[in-house]
Amino acid sequence: MDLVVNQSGQAVWGDRPMRCAIGRAGASANKTEGDGATPLGRFAMRCLFYRADRLARPKTALHSRPIAQEEGWCDAPGDPQYNRLVHLPYPASTENLWREDGVYDLIVPLGYNDAPIVPGKGSAIFLHLATPDFTPTAGCVALAREDLLAVLETADASSCVVVA
Repeated sequence: MDLVVNQSGQAVWGDRPMRCAIGRAGASANKTEGDGATPLGRFAMRCLFYRADRLARPKTALHSRPIAQEEGWCDAPGDPQYNRLVHLPYPASTENLWREDGVYDLIVPLGYNDAPIVPGKGSAIFLHLATPDFTPTAGCVALAREDLLAVLETADASSCVVVA
């Protein structure tokens, strides 16, 4: 099943409608690093990272594992580890996955710009938790905790996020 997201802040998982947040610059077919846009397209749900200190392992068929405090995601286009998980401290620019605001308590990396990775095309495109007021993201898709847990419960290796 696919999570279908539109640019007006709505998403559908099967017959379940839900609110979502996308990038502060809307959605774009020409995503670039740091532009604040969510890429348009269909992207596989690669796996699940979760904060084991804040919640139990969610029920899901996706490969899942806890986030470690020293993990980040490289967002430096010129670095060989661009758009990959790295261990902190890291010499290039990174997105810290261990956040205090709770939005990364659940993270599903999406299959965007990862096969192959193109430097500068965008990195760290995740499905993650929304802020209480659904503040726009830096380019990710964000859902309420209850909705993301419902998606994870029935998601599997064929599940995708479709940004239309």
